[in-house]
Amino acid sequence: MFKRALLGIAALLVAFIAYEWLTFPNVAALANEMPVTTAFMEERKQELRAAGKDGTLLYQPVPYGRISPYLRRAVLVAEDNTFYEHGGVDMKAMQEAIQKDWERKKITQGGSTITQQLAKNLYLSSSRNPLRKVKEYFIARALENHLSKKRILELYLNVVEMGERVYGAEAAAQTYFHTSSSALSPQQAALIAGCLPNPRVMSPAAPNSRLRWRQRMILSRMRRWGYVVEQLTEKKPAAPPPVTETTDTTQTETTSTQ
Repeated sequence: MFKRALLGIAALLVAFIAYEWLTFPNVAALANEMPVTTAFMEERKQELRAAGKDGTLLYQPVPYGRISPYLRRAVLVAEDNTFYEHGGVDMKAMQEAIQKDWERKKITQGGSTITQQLAKNLYLSSSRNPLRKVKEYFIARALENHLSKKRILELYLNVVEMGERVYGAEAAAQTYFHTSSSALSPQQAALIAGCLPNPRVMSPAAPNSRLRWRQRMILSRMRRWGYVVEQLTEKKPAAPPPVTETTDTTQTETTSTQ
C-alpha cells in the first residue's frame, strides 16, 4: 500500500515536471518583440470585470532610448541596486526575505530582483504560492540567459504597473505629468519609481505621505550616487505616439483622452 502511494506521488511529480517543461514560456522571443499584454494585465482586467467595471488599461510600450535616464536610475536605486551584478536572482536578498518571512509567519514579496519581478509580471500571477516562486526563479534565470540587462530593464519599465490601470513609463508620464517618458524630470521620475511596491495605494496621481517619503529617499540616493547631475549624452528621441488603451474584449487600440 505504501509503495503504491509512493509510486502515485512519483507519477504526479513526473507529470507536473513534464507539464511545466512543456508550458515554459519562450523568453527568447522577447529579444525582438514587445509583449502585447502580460499575465498581470490580464489578471487586472479580470478583477475589473468581476467588479462590474470596464477593463481598459493604459499601456504604450516605447524603446529604451525614449525612457528618461532619470526614471531608469530611479527604478534601479528603488527596486534593485545590484541589478547589473546578479544573474537574475539576488540570493542574499532572497535569504534575508525568507528569514523575515519565517519570523513574521507569512510570505511576502520581498527579495525579488527586477528580473524576477519581470518574470512574474509577464507570465505568472500575483499569488504568493511557494510553487509560483519556484517557477519565477527559473523564468528569471531564463530571461538572464537569453536577454541583455538593457533589454530586461526596458521590458520591465514598459510593463510594470505604475498606478491604477497605468502600465509602463510612457503611460505613467502622460497620465500624471502630460509629457513623454523621455522628458521626465528627476522629481517626476522619483515619484513614479516610488510607487512601484504598491502603485494602487501609493498613486502618483494623488501622492500620500508614504509616497512622498519614498520620492525624497530615491532622490537622495540618486544625488549621492551622482545620477541626477550626470550629463545626458543620449540623442534626443523622436516624439512617441499617444498613449493607447487596451481593452478586455479586443486588441484594438483607441486614442487615450488622458
